[in-house]
Amino acid sequence: MTQMWVWVLGACAIAYLTKLSGFLVPDSLLERPWVTTVSAGMTVGLLTSLVTVNTLVTGTAVVLDARIAALAAAAVALWLRAPYIVVVLVGALAAAAVRFAGF
Repeated sequence: MTQMWVWVLGACAIAYLTKLSGFLVPDSLLERPWVTTVSAGMTVGLLTSLVTVNTLVTGTAVVLDARIAALAAAAVALWLRAPYIVVVLVGALAAAAVRFAGF
């Protein structure tokens, strides 16, 4: 077993224990209003940061390319309350169109 697999299995164990600890938290703690507010805000913040990094960064550089057009098109589809599959298709088609145009 290589050292990489030790790290992968360790990360899996940590992820499993983290999820398991969530089941052990009492409901009375989870139903407090500040807990629901903080957890909802953290979810939005984490997803926003993931989308931003995956859209604007390649390696260690900020890159402006077709992914921005895809994100903008998907955002418009979301704003129009399109179903999820339509949002994905609109984003993919926008990226393909911008790349076909040479950007």
